[in-house]
Amino acid sequence: MSIKSCFCWLDQNIEKVVILICYSAMTGIIFVEVIRRFAFQSQTAWSTTIPIYLFLWLTWFGASYNAKIRSHLRFEELRLRLPYKAQFACLCLDTVMWIVFGVIVVVYATDAVQLAHRNFSIVQGTDNVMQWWFYMATPLAWSLLIFRVLQNFVEDCRTFKKGEPFKMQVSILGE
Repeated sequence: MSIKSCFCWLDQNIEKVVILICYSAMTGIIFVEVIRRFAFQSQTAWSTTIPIYLFLWLTWFGASYNAKIRSHLRFEELRLRLPYKAQFACLCLDTVMWIVFGVIVVVYATDAVQLAHRNFSIVQGTDNVMQWWFYMATPLAWSLLIFRVLQNFVEDCRTFKKGEPFKMQVSILGE
């Protein structure tokens, strides 16, 4: 398998893989701990905190995936009624707003990660699981989200130059 095909596979699947791993881990931890709590009157101290931290990875990479497939909030029903150039202007405005907001999130989330790292913050109920490992989800996923927005913008520019209708998805199911 070539490096290019590896990058193509990652481009298509990175969010799905992270979401699947996090969701499976969260489900497994919660399932096992519920059984332990009710069957054996025992519970691991970190079983209520780790799933919450995994949820950070799940939600932010889910947001990146939704930006990729264009199923985030964009008011497409209204835009479809606008003239073609106005549709493109709205897509340009979307891109600028996503990037500005994304950069703000990445900068401040990175500060929070560094603070947790410098303070050696550990996950409650554990002895050596660092909080910053989980907090890294925010700047990483938002960086990926910015990349996805830029990918969509390049596609929109090509579409605009060709004069073809824009790809506007109004449903997460792609209908």
